[in-house]
Amino acid sequence: MLSFILPPLVLLGPLLGAVLVYLFLRVQVWSAPDAKSVESHGLWVGIIGWMASSLQAAMNTGILKANPSVPGAPVTPEQIFPALAWPVVAALAVHALGQWSYPAPKAPCRYAELTVRRIRDFLPRRLAWWTAGIFGYAAVAIIRVGSLPAYDPVLPTPAPPQGPEYNGYAGQGQDGRIPGWELSAWLGGSLLVLAIGTWLCLMLIAHRRQLEALDTNDNRVLRSIAANRLLRTVATIAAGLAAIAGNFASLPQPGTTWQSSWFNLLGLANIVVLLVMWWWKVPVLSSLQADRKTTSAASLRSDPGTPGAARISVSLGPLVGIACILPLISMVIWAGYIPATGGRPLILPVLVAVMATSVLLVIIGGELLTARNHGNSQAPRNWPQRALSRGLLAFAVAAAALWTVAVILTGIGQALMNGAATWPLDLLITVGVSAVGAAAILTARFRRGIPEDIAEHGLDAALRAIAMYRIVRTLAAFFLAEAGAVLLTNPEAWGTLIPWSDNIAPGPSMMIGALLAATAVVTAVTPVRSLLGRIPRNNDDKQSQPTP
Repeated sequence: MLSFILPPLVLLGPLLGAVLVYLFLRVQVWSAPDAKSVESHGLWVGIIGWMASSLQAAMNTGILKANPSVPGAPVTPEQIFPALAWPVVAALAVHALGQWSYPAPKAPCRYAELTVRRIRDFLPRRLAWWTAGIFGYAAVAIIRVGSLPAYDPVLPTPAPPQGPEYNGYAGQGQDGRIPGWELSAWLGGSLLVLAIGTWLCLMLIAHRRQLEALDTNDNRVLRSIAANRLLRTVATIAAGLAAIAGNFASLPQPGTTWQSSWFNLLGLANIVVLLVMWWWKVPVLSSLQADRKTTSAASLRSDPGTPGAARISVSLGPLVGIACILPLISMVIWAGYIPATGGRPLILPVLVAVMATSVLLVIIGGELLTARNHGNSQAPRNWPQRALSRGLLAFAVAAAALWTVAVILTGIGQALMNGAATWPLDLLITVGVSAVGAAAILTARFRRGIPEDIAEHGLDAALRAIAMYRIVRTLAAFFLAEAGAVLLTNPEAWGTLIPWSDNIAPGPSMMIGALLAATAVVTAVTPVRSLLGRIPRNNDDKQSQPTP
């Protein structure tokens, strides 16, 4: 009877993933858990936990699809349980693994603390209150759903009724939904598990042993950092559960005046919570505060000693973000006007390409502006000794390989099911974006050099390294996002390659596609802070000049 809870096929992947996550985090602090490695470790805990917390596959939970050609949503216990359980459990497990992966004390003498560590001693108060408020808001939304009735779906008819009162939608079918109390029970249980798991993780953070390489103050801040990342993740999950309830509640009742689209207000609130929690400030270890102040974009903009060309490069960061978000907003506005048959499956791959192209064009514009305002045709083109790190280059190559595999296997699956082949469009889109990326690389490589005196030694090479980082980072994120889009929009083709039980939701292509898309988002927003430290300051260089 409980076979749908513990099928071996479902457990094998998460267990293997947990082992890989633990080993990856353990490697971050394997040899010397100093301040920098501990900061990197905490960052990756937040990134992996955020990626694992996606509720995208469960967003239509409880909706009975009328159109048989549309992929079904989780509506039975065998489908709802994994769709809601895995994101909640996985996010909490990642944060628990983050605490367990710290090394045990190795010194022959250990120092005991006389004070008892309590959760409230390191808990970020303001963030904790916001998280509690979001949990309360989600609980109210879930309780409200419990009183809503069920709707039977209206199946499509070959000859739709005529007349203005039917709005042309009766023949296309009308979605229904399960009883509200069933969905409320599942969502309420998920929210309760999330709350209990959050408290247990906070207790684990409080009682974890001190790290020998850090002093008392840094150990305290490290616990605050872990609590900060945990609360931001669980707050986003709670808002996502409320968005699922809002999507269920906003579904119109089938009838002659039924509408084909509706607005989910709680879904908009979920996006707001996601953005707020994404940009919520994370504490910084005391030993790293001085280094962060000198390598942040804000310090470069406010420092009068920052060269003008460097200011252009630093200012491109917000412009790149705007160029990436604007196509997404446009898609949300115009998606309802795209035909439901044939056009909508192509939205996601095209959107990803437009977003990547916009970012690359902004980078090209920044390089051209730098050459026009600060370049000189007589100045040498100083190329950095290592324009790209081996890690970033290997990551970009792996992303391109994943895209290649995704397109090839999707094409094979479509051929086996005698479906329409979409791989030519995917190939054309990727070739176009790659061409724009190649143009950006050539622009950064061959733009006019910046005349350098003693005060700006190494500036030209540093700016070219930053531009190359941004270009390759964008291309890597594009390949991952495009591969994810191919998987998310072709579940039927992958179903012919990987047999998957209908009782297990979501399918492999949806899970892998969502993971690739989340990895692409994380890749696209990874900062260039380490490269900003290479930008020389006029003040520092002038102080180093010998006095006459």
